[in-house]
Amino acid sequence: MIIYKNAEEIELMRKAALVVSKTLGEIAKVLKPGVTGLELDKIAEECIRDHGAIPGFLGLYDFPNTLCISPNTEVVHGIPNDKPFEDGDIVSVDCGAILNGFYGDHAYTFEVGEVAEETKELLKVTKECLYKGIEATRVGNRISDIGFAIQQHAESHGYGVVKELVGHGIGRTMHEDPQVPNYGKRGRGKKIQNGLTIAIEPMINMGTEKINQLADGWTILTGDGKPSAHFEHDVAVVDGKPVILSTFDYIYEALGQV
Repeated sequence: MIIYKNAEEIELMRKAALVVSKTLGEIAKVLKPGVTGLELDKIAEECIRDHGAIPGFLGLYDFPNTLCISPNTEVVHGIPNDKPFEDGDIVSVDCGAILNGFYGDHAYTFEVGEVAEETKELLKVTKECLYKGIEATRVGNRISDIGFAIQQHAESHGYGVVKELVGHGIGRTMHEDPQVPNYGKRGRGKKIQNGLTIAIEPMINMGTEKINQLADGWTILTGDGKPSAHFEHDVAVVDGKPVILSTFDYIYEALGQV
């Protein structure tokens, strides 16, 4: 069952999402060659708690950390470790926080040092997929129209769209109805209505759409060892149109891209 939110609840969700946004901004300040995932995880937990929030991932489904950190060929759900990042890596950082009883949850794939041009293009297109999905999140459309927009753009560039993992509703729990696939045919699924709150998160692979899971029970890898990118925003439908509750502005500011 989809839980539609009123204006007051959406504003509380925005505040939770912004804690995550600010945390990812802090990550952007320090992520460089030689830094480890565990160092980032510590910074993230401190930042979230300093804002009066609780880490949303820590302990969720028994996940052991504050961040999911997935470099290079890892798609999502990577567990932070003590291996230093290297020049040329890309690193997906997914973060969640709970504030005032509501979850914020979004992700960004960072470049570490000098990244190959073909990998830069993957990141660019994946971020474009995110915004095309958001644009489709409006009254008059259905949930499948979001995935259709994402899939069309990714596949037009020859990339693989991960199908086993999807976006989701979000609110007082991390994962609510509806599921929001990154693929699909137009005009299917639930009608989009005002008060819908979802996390849209295209996971796009440079090569095959196929994935594998490590023995740790969490880490998802591309099936062919090529890179994967992941971008995510929290979105609400207000007055028939999508409103992005999270922001990448803190990241862009830290990276000098504002």
